[in-house]
Amino acid sequence: MHILLISNSTLYGSGYLDHAESEIRSFLGDTKRVLFVPYALLDRDIYAVGARSRFRKMGYHLTSIHTATNPAQAVKDTDAIFIGGGNTFRLLKALYDFDLLDPIRERVASGMHYIGSSAGSNVAAPTIKTTNDMPIVQPPSFDALGLVSFQINPHYLDPDPNSKHMGETREERIRQFLEENDTPVVGLREGAMLRIENGETVLRGSTGARIFRKGVEPIEILPGAQLDLM
Repeated sequence: MHILLISNSTLYGSGYLDHAESEIRSFLGDTKRVLFVPYALLDRDIYAVGARSRFRKMGYHLTSIHTATNPAQAVKDTDAIFIGGGNTFRLLKALYDFDLLDPIRERVASGMHYIGSSAGSNVAAPTIKTTNDMPIVQPPSFDALGLVSFQINPHYLDPDPNSKHMGETREERIRQFLEENDTPVVGLREGAMLRIENGETVLRGSTGARIFRKGVEPIEILPGAQLDLM
């Protein structure tokens, strides 16, 4: 499989996908046709315009699935798919509404390149239980694509020792998830991304990640490290 999971679409101080451009180019290579999935935001037209313009600058022809008369066929006909960020619950509900989970799984299994950012990375996991988003809509299930065997928590924030906020930190929320679930969680800081190819999962980008497993203390992973998440 060929999978690139990006924590965030925009990094502070740079433009849309600027921080990920070199990785996207390396990942896609000579692939030209990219199908965009804008379901995580309400205004899909505007979202698609921005994504199309950005990918055009990188030399790729991008079309949006929301304009396709047959979304499942559009998945079958593309070389790569890019699922953008936004609200994970809205995104997953739309994937169920249009019966796209199986077509995407099948195409990724057969070699289609998959890029996810934020919510698009969340839905590549077995479930969306570790998203940061509010459940503004109710999908039929929290079960997602299951392209990888671990959970993603994008935009991961380290605890701030100077904060006066009394709510749970991101780490505490992930630990709560592991009180009820056994699946490992990758906390991807902004600027980090995971590239899964040839049976290897490698941390890329400019920042590290934290790996959470049930019953053990989280560990720090630096860019360039290969992850063993089984």
